[in-house]
Amino acid sequence: MLNVERWMFPGGSERSEGRARPTSFPRRYASGFTLIELILVMALLTILVSFAAPKLSQFFRGRTLNSEARRLLAVTRGGQSRAVSEGLPIDLWVDAEKGAFGLEAEPTFTTSDSKAEEFVLDTGVQIQVIHRATATPVTPLSRSRQTSTASTPRTVLARANLPAIRFLPDGSIGETSPQMLRLTGADGGSLWLAQARDGLCYEIRDTDK
Repeated sequence: MLNVERWMFPGGSERSEGRARPTSFPRRYASGFTLIELILVMALLTILVSFAAPKLSQFFRGRTLNSEARRLLAVTRGGQSRAVSEGLPIDLWVDAEKGAFGLEAEPTFTTSDSKAEEFVLDTGVQIQVIHRATATPVTPLSRSRQTSTASTPRTVLARANLPAIRFLPDGSIGETSPQMLRLTGADGGSLWLAQARDGLCYEIRDTDK
């Protein structure tokens, strides 16, 4: 009796006695989203964005105000360092109407300042210069200690028509410098750049006290 061996091709059909019998494969159906499902997903996304948009815009406005305050603080430190290193008064002038500020050396020491810098605040951020009157005790001077106004050195600002923070060559802040600079954002929030308690530098505060 003749024995017939049955064998299979890999991934193919079963062969017996030289005849092929095709194997059956399950049908595969492509899956996807229907139009109604897509519309529902878009509607849910729209609702979520409408709730999140106000908080996101408020967050970014707060970030803008904070970054502008930090930039202004960095400019004050740069001006103070330059005054010490170059040995001449440096003014940080502020133009509240144009929303601009900058650094420039006192004109009496140099005819033109090649290192002068000018910056513009971000749109929506306003700056305000705040002077606070401080009571200073008046002590009578004797004749030997009295000085004439002619011997008092005259202060010439880099921008004579604008308020300015003056950094002196010894690293101190000029007496005529404003005590505070107020930055106000589009949402009404404010940050203050105020003189530190020791009066040697400026710092960022979230209140005017």
